Amino acid sequence: MNPIFADMPTTIFDVVSGLARQHGAVNLGQGFPESDGPEDIRAKAAEATMAGSNQYPPMRGLPELRAAVAEHYRRFQGLDLSSEEVVVTSGATEALAASLLALVSPGDEVVLIQPMYDAYLPLVRLAGGVPRFVSLKPPAWRLTEAALAEAFSERTRVVVFNDPLNPAAHAFDEGEIALLADFCRRFDVVAVCDEVWEHVLFDGRAHHPLIAQPGMRERAVKIGSAGKIFSMTGWKVGFACAAPRLIEAVAKAHQVLTFTTPPNLQAAVAYGLAKPADHFAAMRGDFQRSRDRLAAGLKDAGFVTLASEGAYFLSIDLAASGIAVDDQTFCRRAVVEAGVAAIPVSAFYTEEAVTNVARLCFAKSDATLDAGVERLAKARLLMRGP
Repeated sequence: MNPIFADMPTTIFDVVSGLARQHGAVNLGQGFPESDGPEDIRAKAAEATMAGSNQYPPMRGLPELRAAVAEHYRRFQGLDLSSEEVVVTSGATEALAASLLALVSPGDEVVLIQPMYDAYLPLVRLAGGVPRFVSLKPPAWRLTEAALAEAFSERTRVVVFNDPLNPAAHAFDEGEIALLADFCRRFDVVAVCDEVWEHVLFDGRAHHPLIAQPGMRERAVKIGSAGKIFSMTGWKVGFACAAPRLIEAVAKAHQVLTFTTPPNLQAAVAYGLAKPADHFAAMRGDFQRSRDRLAAGLKDAGFVTLASEGAYFLSIDLAASGIAVDDQTFCRRAVVEAGVAAIPVSAFYTEEAVTNVARLCFAKSDATLDAGVERLAKARLLMRGP
């Protein structure tokens, strides 16, 4: 077996969700909403299945979806993209895989910012890349010039940038984004930008894509996810956007990975991306209310939480909450002994791991959130220090 996969552990999401099913736990671990997504978009997919073509769509995606992606980013982020600069993929993870396989050659150094989505590192290694890590720490999770200077070198070819950052729920500010852009320009580096949470921002924040920074239009691949935008994570419709030189390479890798994505889902996503701004504002408002409900319940139960600026995650600072065990122990005992699932943030690190933070997903019903708080309170009593 390829050692990259032979030595790779089972993803923490599968482990925790399996334990949640086994113990009948409230699952605040894996990041998926309880709702099924907008009914009108689902209806469009059903209509396209019955009335449209079910054969291979164009390799780069349906023309109407590629045009819709370009127009969506023009409306919401002021980007000047053409449909020729968009490739539709089978989820954002495939867009990440296609980008890294296309842009990383054996021996190239790739900067990864921790905590990080667990697919990044094996994909970099599969491409033959050499990872260099920037480790962010709570409570601020901020990028600093010193940390970037230590990771970037003349051998750096790619940086993977996730904004907002999963699992930390940190939305990078304009100063941090400008700092990273400066390093990309200085070292002639391409940024692969995982921006799947770009619409899930709170407290009036706006998304600032790295590709819009001076000098980054020709050196960034912007990746989005319809599954995250419309809260239908099982749809696996993603898109990569980049200047012609980069998108040509990404398209060639996509061609041998999945080739195409279901045409009915593409048609429905094209319809959804044209929705007015108030649709997306309402979505953010609903998630923000759930965030605030969970945060208030946890505070009443004696927990200290970290800021949640984007994505539908809220994290507990275990040490500040008086809990005397690390995050792996807490999450394992919480699901087995208290019936509630959370994700240890240390699982998102390869080195210099933060071990006192547990991530919760608040994209759930009020009843689920309240039950989760009740069981987390029990877990805290079981594991608090003297």
